[in-house]
Amino acid sequence: MSRSLKKGPWVNPRLLQKISKMSQGDRTPIKTWYRDSEISPEMVGFIFAVHNGKDFIEVSIGEDMVGHRLGEFAPTRKFVRHGGKMQKELEKSASVSSAIKK
Repeated sequence: MSRSLKKGPWVNPRLLQKISKMSQGDRTPIKTWYRDSEISPEMVGFIFAVHNGKDFIEVSIGEDMVGHRLGEFAPTRKFVRHGGKMQKELEKSASVSSAIKK
């Protein structure tokens, strides 16, 4: 469920403090566990290391990300592959075709 428009966007105040202490061109990542914090226009140009439950994923903030949440850009699940007979055949044909091209 989305947040009420009456309340406005929620941005973690500690993140805003960290951003205010840094200069605009600084490329050091800001480590955070606040995946539910919205991206505000002040965050554009900075790099955030967002925790996904296991690792920190570096996210470079752009203008088109404003209004989204930090957690949207750090997936928590890792897709390995689909299993089964068809997948094995596809992988086998892909390895054969790459060997032929060499």
